[in-house]
Formats: sequence, structure tokens, C-alpha cells
Amino acid sequence: MDKTKKKVYSPADLADAASDKYLGVLVAAKYARELNALPLERSPYGAEKLTTMALAALASGELDYRLVQRPTGAD
Repeated sequence: MDKTKKKVYSPADLADAASDKYLGVLVAAKYARELNALPLERSPYGAEKLTTMALAALASGELDYRLVQRPTGAD
């Protein structure tokens, strides 16, 4: 059995870092996709699980984000 300690992020951890827990999950998922697009040797996290690393970056305040309004096409 694997005895490594795994970090679990609660919705409260994400709500503290973002305006709410749902936005926190979306921001972390987008960041994980960006990390996944990098070659493994350029990734700041190496071979660690990217979703966990993205959640950790958001929960710790290392990740800055901004919301961009999408055009509605009703112009």
C-alpha cells in the first residue's frame, strides 16, 4: 500500500482563494490544462499530478487569475 501523504483540498480551501468554490475548481482546471500543454521537462512541477498541483497553487495564493468577459455576439 502506498504510504505517501496525499493532500486533499476542500471546497473551503478553494473558496478562500477564489470568490467561490465553483470558480476555484474552474480556475484550477484551466491551469492544469495549461501545465499539461507544457513539455514535461519545462513543467514547474515535474512528473507530479497536475490537477493536485494546480489546486495547491490556487489554494496557496501562488496562482493569480482574472476573469475575462466573453463577447456575446449580440452586437
